[in-house]
Amino acid sequence: MSRLIAVLGGDGRYLELIRQLKELPNTTIFLVGFDKLEQGFTGLKQVDFNELEPEKLDAVVFPITGTDQNGIVKTVFSDQHIKMEKEWFGKLKKSTLIFTGITSDYLTSVTSKMNLSLIPLFDRDDVAIYNSIPTAEGTIMMAIEHTDYTIHSSRVIVAGFGRVGNTVANKFSALGAKVSVCARSIRDLARITEMGLTAIPLDNLHDHTNNCDLLINTIPARVITEKSIQQLPSHALIIDLASKPGGTDFDYADRRGIKAILARSLPGIVAPKTSGKILADVIKQFLLDEKENAE
Repeated sequence: MSRLIAVLGGDGRYLELIRQLKELPNTTIFLVGFDKLEQGFTGLKQVDFNELEPEKLDAVVFPITGTDQNGIVKTVFSDQHIKMEKEWFGKLKKSTLIFTGITSDYLTSVTSKMNLSLIPLFDRDDVAIYNSIPTAEGTIMMAIEHTDYTIHSSRVIVAGFGRVGNTVANKFSALGAKVSVCARSIRDLARITEMGLTAIPLDNLHDHTNNCDLLINTIPARVITEKSIQQLPSHALIIDLASKPGGTDFDYADRRGIKAILARSLPGIVAPKTSGKILADVIKQFLLDEKENAE
């Protein structure tokens, strides 16, 4: 029996995701929102949204951004207007898997009310850890592009020791930077020290920024404050990797003449093919597990 998947919109990462999903046996893929894409996908069906038959779908793949608060799906490769009405979700089978990068209140609410399985991929540890690799490489690229000194021997402070902060600190250290990492928990501070890096309690960040060339934030909260920024050397660079609006006081950094960059979606910018494969691998595993459970 053929598995039916609808892919609604998506950016450059989804080109590789679609290629990967194509490899699934006995699978038909409907593409919505890719009509302006110059390259075609042999064997796949490009359709308008109103041509989909939701009651027959086994999986729906939303773009990274899911929907907005009104149920609108933003498309990169199309001018097509896609609005996800609650009635449309009501037509889906209860077994249909719904994938998105990040969710919205609207998407979470409507799938919950319809008792549907919503899987926000970016909330998963495996996706976040895999994605931290192109994020770290993109951060290195930006550091090289926006500074006139080498990463080797530069003084780097990473704020946060989560899935991204850990990888970023590790990669900069491997390039010969003198890396310090800020964290709140005693456990994280111990692990940072064990890795041969300098551990800084987050509340003491401002005591160390006077000796910093590159300040990298990974914490989605206002932690890079005026108190820390005013101690930075004039040549310092801030790269904020946290989700919008970031964790930096960008206005104060600008007033101080410190370059501060909110670097969003680096995996999709520096390595869309790798990022698409990461997402596809997780989706394929869900679909294969679902099939095994059904059997």
